[in-house]
Amino acid sequence: MTNKQGLDPAEVVRAALRLLDDKGAAAVSVRGVAELLGVRMNTVLWHVRNKARLLELMADAITAGASLDDLPARPDERARDLAYRYRRALLAHRDGAVIVAGTYAAEPATLRFADALIAALLDTGLPERDAAWTAWSVIYFTLGLTQEEQAAPDAVSARLTERLDPSRHPALARVATHFVSGTFDDRFEHGLSLLLRNHVPPP
Repeated sequence: MTNKQGLDPAEVVRAALRLLDDKGAAAVSVRGVAELLGVRMNTVLWHVRNKARLLELMADAITAGASLDDLPARPDERARDLAYRYRRALLAHRDGAVIVAGTYAAEPATLRFADALIAALLDTGLPERDAAWTAWSVIYFTLGLTQEEQAAPDAVSARLTERLDPSRHPALARVATHFVSGTFDDRFEHGLSLLLRNHVPPP
């Protein structure tokens, strides 16, 4: 549907994503999108109703970046590949994980992705509940790690090192170097492997 000065909801969402990439999640607002498009706030609201709806549509557009084309045939490899594609889609936008994690979008791209991930897990032989809960765990793990990755991780690591008292936190002190070493790619691979190894039957 195209109305109101030639705009449609997709154009509004594209503008909101440009605003996100330029200024971050905290700057996303209906007013900011209207200013970027050079229209009145009511014009934007006519297409997306409110900010919550705008964020849902943004989350779905971000998730749509996780292509479902040319997936591996083997279901365990397919599930792993989908998780990697999801992470890349989140990283493709500044604060992408914040936007997606803050919504409960039941929109086309989000539903297609969830269906593909659950189908892969079911095809490994998992029972229905285990497939659903494993998909949930993979998505939440990916969102959480990616949020940290996008939120100034160097500053977080520095604060940990500065505040850690070995006499009061002996276990943390033993492993502290591992919290600040390695890459987020390494951490993602480690966590995803644990999730899938513990829940997905071997082929």
